[in-house]
Amino acid sequence: MFSLKNVLYFQAGLGVLANMFLLCFYVFIILGHRPKPTDLISCQLTFIHIMMFLTAGDIWLADLFASVNIENDFKCKATFYINRVMRGLSICTTCLLSVVQAITISPSTSLVANFKQKLKKYMIYAFLFIWSFNISLSSNHIFYVGAYINASETSQMKVSKSCSLLPMNYVIRGVILTVTTSRDVFLVGVMVIASTYMMTTLFRHQRQCKHLHSITHLRISPEKRAIQIILLLVVFFVVMYWVDLIISSTSLLLWSYDPVILAVQKFVMNAYPTITPLVQICFDNRVIIMLKNLQSKCDHICFLKNVFSL
Repeated sequence: MFSLKNVLYFQAGLGVLANMFLLCFYVFIILGHRPKPTDLISCQLTFIHIMMFLTAGDIWLADLFASVNIENDFKCKATFYINRVMRGLSICTTCLLSVVQAITISPSTSLVANFKQKLKKYMIYAFLFIWSFNISLSSNHIFYVGAYINASETSQMKVSKSCSLLPMNYVIRGVILTVTTSRDVFLVGVMVIASTYMMTTLFRHQRQCKHLHSITHLRISPEKRAIQIILLLVVFFVVMYWVDLIISSTSLLLWSYDPVILAVQKFVMNAYPTITPLVQICFDNRVIIMLKNLQSKCDHICFLKNVFSL
């Protein structure tokens, strides 16, 4: 468990650093340039992922509460509730990003092209709805989460070092599972449909370009690279999210949590927020251009320092 805990801390550290870099990048884009609708969504998504890391189990935010002598019961309710809200916001925002990307790349002759001019207008309403919905849906965790008090108490289900789920009625438990699962099934379905539409559109565009320009060389086109990135992220998100959902639902139904399974679930839940910013940093041309400009400026400053030091 010690080595697995170190892996979780390394994953969290890498994820927070990558997402903080992307958050600064998107804030710079939003404040200094004319942002795209996808930039606004990606900026929010990176913030959500940072909060997911900070509230994951017994990591930094919980340690911060402990350092200022905040009551354990409040600490557990706050961290668990915020983490559940951020988890819901992650899948909702990722789904919104997929839909907006599909609308953005749609040809002007398609039916969804009519929504292109309305994206920025309705973006704020989409954000307000997503936040309100998830804040309300996760409110049950305020009442059914508390500090782990008695190790011999079988009615409590330990979910972290010092927190546990309190006993709840079978009907309430079933309603929570049904609503949460229905939300996830619907959003993942929309995400898969939007991603399939994007891949189909990009394949069609690539075929037209090859026909018009007689492209016969083997160099990977931008469209094909975009298709690969979309397919990679969507498949990875769906697999990781459903593994996390299966573990959570099974543990809630059986009312038991194994420490090893809990650690594996934390790793799975944080896998997507860790991989996504790294993929974006590696494949977003704007990030690459910005890093090259920073490198050239640093080289120029170092050169001037060396000249004046002679």
